[in-house]
Amino acid sequence: MAKCELGYLCEVCGAEVEDITQSDLYLRFVLGEVEARYLMTAKERHLRCNPVAAQFIVDPGFEPVLVEGPFDKRNQDPAEVARREARTTLAWRRLQEVRSLGIPISDYPLDRMEAADENQQQVLQSP
Repeated sequence: MAKCELGYLCEVCGAEVEDITQSDLYLRFVLGEVEARYLMTAKERHLRCNPVAAQFIVDPGFEPVLVEGPFDKRNQDPAEVARREARTTLAWRRLQEVRSLGIPISDYPLDRMEAADENQQQVLQSP
């Protein structure tokens, strides 16, 4: 099989990352941690293959990930954990919905979503 037919392979487990809803790279893009220009060249991983980040997703649709050792969120500042859980969970939920929204990839990041929400609120509040 040609390399281009393999899709994006996880740098950790070697299996294909079948779509963006399972993608650590796209989660980081939605969070604003990766620029769009790097999406085609950056290393890919499954969300679960990056447990340090995945542990901050708190949603009934995502099986919890536990991390043992110094990066375990249970050993971190509770306020910081709560902030990261809220933002990472919001980004994960956004990642689950973006393909069905029919929006351009440039609108996937949370900051774009938040700006769009603010604009919509202003429109709704104007006379």
